[in-house]
Amino acid sequence: MKKGWYDTVKTSNHLHTEATEVLKETSRTFFIPISLLPEGLKEGVGSAYLCMRAIDEIEDDPEMESSLKIQLLSSISTILKEDDPREQLNELLKPHQNRLPEVTSRISDWVTYCPEGIRKEVLKSTSIMAEGMAKWVEKEWKITNEEELDDYTYTVAGLVGVMLTDIWNWYDGTTADKNLGIAFGRGLQAVNILRNYKEDETRGVSFFPEGWNLDEMFAYAQRNLELADLYIKDIDNTTILHFCKIPLTLAHGTLQALMEGKEKMSRNDVEDAVNKVVGK
Repeated sequence: MKKGWYDTVKTSNHLHTEATEVLKETSRTFFIPISLLPEGLKEGVGSAYLCMRAIDEIEDDPEMESSLKIQLLSSISTILKEDDPREQLNELLKPHQNRLPEVTSRISDWVTYCPEGIRKEVLKSTSIMAEGMAKWVEKEWKITNEEELDDYTYTVAGLVGVMLTDIWNWYDGTTADKNLGIAFGRGLQAVNILRNYKEDETRGVSFFPEGWNLDEMFAYAQRNLELADLYIKDIDNTTILHFCKIPLTLAHGTLQALMEGKEKMSRNDVEDAVNKVVGK
């Protein structure tokens, strides 16, 4: 490892505090389970989430032109393959600081925040995701069939399952099926698609395959959430299990609410679901 990885202006404690603040601002679903993780695992998962959220903000930016999205995402993908990508990331993003959210403009800090032992795997998954996102921007997110929906949900969420599985193994040797981990990510993403499809339509985007209606997307989400249930079945580390069960339980609850014609789970339902998982 090159000398100077942690020779930053901010102390590690300061960076930890700021990373936690940005996590809280950007993730309603994952902030709670990440905050409950022990030291080491918290930094691994937190940095991974922030790196992936950083590129997600580029893909989702409603004001940024597609050509710039493709250029930034493709460049980030390439840079993340370097041994120390931080300086190049800063150089790439500096001209666009005024239009990028903090979570994106500070991606080099999230690379620093990532524990050395899992950094290579986190950056690899993020690199693959950025490359895939660039491809989908170029395709204007036009999904014609279930195979393409699987490709899209793998790119933006299934890779999260792959990365988390790597992190569990790095932390304490916990093993889990990566293919089921992909379904874990896909299931959460499918629920997000269903929760936001009306808003997506207002900007001319649909993640439904051609000819699909709500019932078919509900079934797709349900199939993947059932596989996600299998993913967590054999995880025996209670902390990791709780981390996975919280967003999965919320996804099941949100899907049920949507199928009943509601917009989302109520705040009380969310709190009850989380408390049930952690045994409160």
